[in-house]
Amino acid sequence: MTTSFDTPKRLDFFERNLCLWVLLCMAGGMSLGKLLPDLTTRLAHWEFGQNSHVNSIIAVLIWMMIYPMMLKVDFGGLRGVAKKPRGLLVTLFVNWLVKPFSMALLGWVFMQWLFSSTLGWVEPDTAKNYTAGLIILAAAPCTAMVFVWSYLTDGDGPYTLAQVAINDLIMVFAFAPIVAFLVGVSGVAVPSGVLVTSVVVFIVIPLVAGWISRTALIRGRGLDWFERAFLPKFRPVTIVALLATLVLIFAFQAENIIRNWTAVLLLAVPILIQVYFNSGLTYGLMRLFKVPHNVASPGALIGASNFFELAVAVAITLFGPTSPAALATVVGVLVEVPVMLSVCRACNASRGWYQRSLSA
Repeated sequence: MTTSFDTPKRLDFFERNLCLWVLLCMAGGMSLGKLLPDLTTRLAHWEFGQNSHVNSIIAVLIWMMIYPMMLKVDFGGLRGVAKKPRGLLVTLFVNWLVKPFSMALLGWVFMQWLFSSTLGWVEPDTAKNYTAGLIILAAAPCTAMVFVWSYLTDGDGPYTLAQVAINDLIMVFAFAPIVAFLVGVSGVAVPSGVLVTSVVVFIVIPLVAGWISRTALIRGRGLDWFERAFLPKFRPVTIVALLATLVLIFAFQAENIIRNWTAVLLLAVPILIQVYFNSGLTYGLMRLFKVPHNVASPGALIGASNFFELAVAVAITLFGPTSPAALATVVGVLVEVPVMLSVCRACNASRGWYQRSLSA
């Protein structure tokens, strides 16, 4: 008998080659920044208000990415989680009590102590800003790509939806305090008003708008039409918005990257360690508490991946599009897909080992 995981599952063309698209956007953006510096400067300073740091163009593009993601969140699935709470508790423990704090520690160890104070590769103030960007990246649990990772590991779809929904609700209340505390501890001043504004603009409003739209459309046209006809229409919009955002960010960061191109490699070090540490911790705890594999695998991936679209938006809002913090969040996009695919492969390869522990 052939099981569902005997047939290899693959990402679609765009997601499978996301690293290539990011690299092309990096090349295009940096070319734009170098060849048309005056235009790039004007675009970078096109803000909603004086010194608001909310870049008008990027804000619209981020909204075009986040709103479709929120349309997928089904809060009605939360009832089923109460029957199997262990997997959710492990995921929430890693997402909110381990992940942001471990990234703050890794950021300090690598960016501020090793790469700055010890080796002198990074300026002290720049190192602090890199750490701030890494913290923002880790404090936002992944939303959209989780469904892809769950599919690749034969995850429990409804349970994954419920985990994402609960994470989104917690993010409304916990994201700003965690970021403010950890970034402040790292030595960077955080304007609380701007941080709250970013949470409202990039989390609360799209979450509420997505919930209202989803509820109204499903009631009016049915779930099948919503998932098969309505949601797919947003896919090209989301892709274009993501790529345009990356081009602009790399254009704004062109001088910064050219002067210190090694920063991208340095920033990748704590991000890679954090992803493998948190995914391994989540997977191990799930096995310890005998959580089914189809819950443990998506849980491990939720615990490791990041909501990089939100992180980029918040970093830009807080520190500006040309800031080291914004660059740190963009590096998260570069490493996201290949690293998470390796975690998917590890979860699938260890399925037999994992399931033997459940029958022991």
